[in-house]
Amino acid sequence: MNGKTIAIFVALAGLVLPEATAFAQSQQQPRLYRWVDKDGIVRYGDRIPPEYANVDRDVLNEQAVTVGFEEGEITPEEQAEIDRKKAIADAEQLARDNAARRDRMLLETYIAVADIEDLRDRRLELLSSQIKVTELYLTNLRKRLSGLEHEASVYRPYSNKEAAPPIPEDLSRDMQRASASITLYEQTLERTRNDQIALNSAFEQDIIRFGELKRL
Repeated sequence: MNGKTIAIFVALAGLVLPEATAFAQSQQQPRLYRWVDKDGIVRYGDRIPPEYANVDRDVLNEQAVTVGFEEGEITPEEQAEIDRKKAIADAEQLARDNAARRDRMLLETYIAVADIEDLRDRRLELLSSQIKVTELYLTNLRKRLSGLEHEASVYRPYSNKEAAPPIPEDLSRDMQRASASITLYEQTLERTRNDQIALNSAFEQDIIRFGELKRL
């Protein structure tokens, strides 16, 4: 190491060491805190009482000048409120994103309102066809169950005659199957009708929104 290099090193050390020393001294100095108690009174101290651990406080130097800030511990109730607000904000952002995506889809898919109406009519017609087929199945199943019940009327437990024989197992099984099928198709029919209503409502909203976007 030549003389010039040594001189530069000494000069840099002279600059760095005082700052490092000052920082170390500041870290060793006792801290003074300022916080507000439950009665709204400003308090000072070199430590925070346990009952105020969750309270935000200012950090002061020896001249009582604010040099920092510390957040208090978060209570379970505060964390729950934070989580609740975050969930609401996330849901609102998701709704905005979905709306923007829906707008882009409308503008990229359709040219005019007539295009939306045409697609709506075709999908509603498809659901109407499904409803008609399901209603036909239900009509036939109900007729079959009625016939089976008439056949079973001469057997126990459907007959009141003491000498009536018990219902044959195959007849009882056919009645149970017919009844279960009727319940299944009734549920399917109700679901399809609800889908038809929801689909029509969704398309009506698309038509309104498409008109709004075209006017923007």
